[in-house]
Amino acid sequence: MQRVNLSTVSEFVFVGLSDAPEIRLLLFVLFLLIYLATMAGNIMFLVAIGTDSHLHSPMYFFLGNLSLLDILCPTITVPKMLGALLLEHKEISFSGCLFQHFALIDVVGTEIFLLTVMAYDRYVAVCHPLRYPSIMSTKLCAQLAVGTWATGLLNSLLHTSLVFTLSFCGPNKIQQYYCDIPPVLALSCSSTHSRELVILVVAGVLGSSACVVTVVSYIYILLEILARNSPGIWHKAFSTCGSHLTIVCLFYGTTICTYVRPSSAYSLHLDRVMSMLYAMLTPLLNPIIYSLRNKEIKCALKRVINQVRRAL
Repeated sequence: MQRVNLSTVSEFVFVGLSDAPEIRLLLFVLFLLIYLATMAGNIMFLVAIGTDSHLHSPMYFFLGNLSLLDILCPTITVPKMLGALLLEHKEISFSGCLFQHFALIDVVGTEIFLLTVMAYDRYVAVCHPLRYPSIMSTKLCAQLAVGTWATGLLNSLLHTSLVFTLSFCGPNKIQQYYCDIPPVLALSCSSTHSRELVILVVAGVLGSSACVVTVVSYIYILLEILARNSPGIWHKAFSTCGSHLTIVCLFYGTTICTYVRPSSAYSLHLDRVMSMLYAMLTPLLNPIIYSLRNKEIKCALKRVINQVRRAL
C-alpha cells in the first residue's frame, strides 16, 4: 500500500496578524478582553441553566449545549493567537496543527447541527404546543444532542483525514492565526483538487441538509402563525424564535462564506475577518442575544450574579 502522508514539514508558522509591535499589543488586549468576556458570559449561562429549575426544559438544554460549544470554539484558537501576539511564538507542530484543525471543525460542525435541532424544537413549540412535552421528551433531547456531537465528530474526522494526508514539503507559513482548511490546503505540494471537491460536496450536502431543515421548520412556523391570526401571536412567536433565527443567520452566513467555496476564491483579508466573526464574536454574542428578550434567562442570570457577589 502506498504511503499517503509524505510530509516533510514538522511545524507551521502563523502569519495571520500584524508584525508591528504597537498593534500586536493592542490586538492582544482587545482579543484577551473578548475571550474573557466570552468565557464569563457562556459559563454564567451554563450555571444559570444548570441551577435554575425553571430552565430545565428542552430549549434551555440545547442552549446549554450551544454555550458549551461557544466556550470550546474560541478556546481552541484564541490562546495560541494570544501567545503569538504577546510572546511572538508563532510556531505550531504538525500534530498540534492537526489537532487544532480537527477540534475546530468538530465544534463548528456540531454547532451547525445543533442549531438545526433547535429549529425543530422551536417548530414543535409553536406548531404543537400541547404535545410539546411529550414530543420533546428527555430521551429524545438526549438522543438529538448525542447525534449532533457524533455527527460533528465524524464530519471532522473526514475533513481532517482529507487535509492532513496530503504532502507538505514546501512553505510552512499559514496565512491565518489558526490551522484552518483553506490556508492549510494552500501549503500542500500535492494536488488538492479531488480532495477539495470531496470537502465541498460533503460540506454542501451536510450544510444544505441542515439549512433545509431549518428553513422548512420556520416555513411551518410562519404558516401556523398566519393560520391562527390571533392577537399578540406575532410578538409571542418572535420572542420564541427571534433569538435563534438571529444566531442562525449570523453563524451560517460567516461559516458558509469561509468554507463553502474552492481555494481559488480564497481571500486573505476577507477570510481573517470572517473567521474572527464566527470564531470569536459569535460565541460572545450568542448569550447576549438570548438574554436580551428572555425574561427567564435574565432572572436566572441576576440570581447567579447576586450569588457570586455574596460569595465574594
